[in-house]
Amino acid sequence: MREPLFVKQNSDKWKGFESAVTNDPDELADRFIQITDDLAYAKTFYPKSKTTAYLNGLAAKLHQSIYKNKTEKSNRFITFWKFELPGLFKTYQKQLLYSFIFFTVFCLMGALSAKYDENFVRLILGDEYIDMTLANIAKHDPFAVYKHHSEFSMFIAIGGNNIYVAIVTFVCGIFASVGSVYLLLKNGLMLGSFEYFFFSKNLGMASVLVIWIHGVLEISSIIIAGGAGIVLGNSLLFPKTYKRIESVKRGAKDGMKITLGLVPIFIMAAFFESFVTPHTEMPVWLSGLILTTSLIFIIWYVIIYPNKLNQQPNSITNGT
Repeated sequence: MREPLFVKQNSDKWKGFESAVTNDPDELADRFIQITDDLAYAKTFYPKSKTTAYLNGLAAKLHQSIYKNKTEKSNRFITFWKFELPGLFKTYQKQLLYSFIFFTVFCLMGALSAKYDENFVRLILGDEYIDMTLANIAKHDPFAVYKHHSEFSMFIAIGGNNIYVAIVTFVCGIFASVGSVYLLLKNGLMLGSFEYFFFSKNLGMASVLVIWIHGVLEISSIIIAGGAGIVLGNSLLFPKTYKRIESVKRGAKDGMKITLGLVPIFIMAAFFESFVTPHTEMPVWLSGLILTTSLIFIIWYVIIYPNKLNQQPNSITNGT
């Protein structure tokens, strides 16, 4: 291959490696392998050219980045939540937006179905739950269901279940994203019919002030897990310039990072549901403060902060 054609075919990749900074060890290793392959080719066919000198310098730069990254492993835990996870939120903001739109539409479908079909709520939530809740409403304690269990056992069970649901929602994205969308449908219909049921009993605002204390974090995390599933599904459907298997590997890696990054949020949601939500007698201002603070945190960490990082010249990016 002639040198001008070799440069033309690879120049965009080389420039991308120079301009896009990353601290992801897998990404650094992948870049270093590609550059050393190109350097070996250039040394063989254009040993004294400027292209070979350029690639030699770029390979040295990547090698230094890998060495530097090794010295920073002790800070990996902090770096992940401070830079890497927000970077993934920015990279896959479209997929997260699609997940949010899907879930919102499904919630509205659940509410409308419950409005026009009185049996729909029982179909979705089950007769046992509806009968129990109606009995609690008659006793003037509509949210008594949260008070009938040990707080610590609730915390363990709820936290574990939420993490399990998030992982399943992500993994099901391998079925061309359809699996993740289906689980968003299931959860959206449940939430929409659930809220309509309480609003129909003139307990809508009460349900918001009680249930959304933990619901803001919990539902937001389910939506994000759905977005991670769409990332996985899209990597299969739209490999772009990658081989399909390589694209799926990258989508699976990034999607799993997003999903596992939700674990602290699920733990906090489980804590609220187990130790705070049962206190239904708390002042309105306090429950309102908790759910508002949770909502502000989600908006800031998932949307505002990643965009601010992206505007910084030395921000850490990830994904494709």
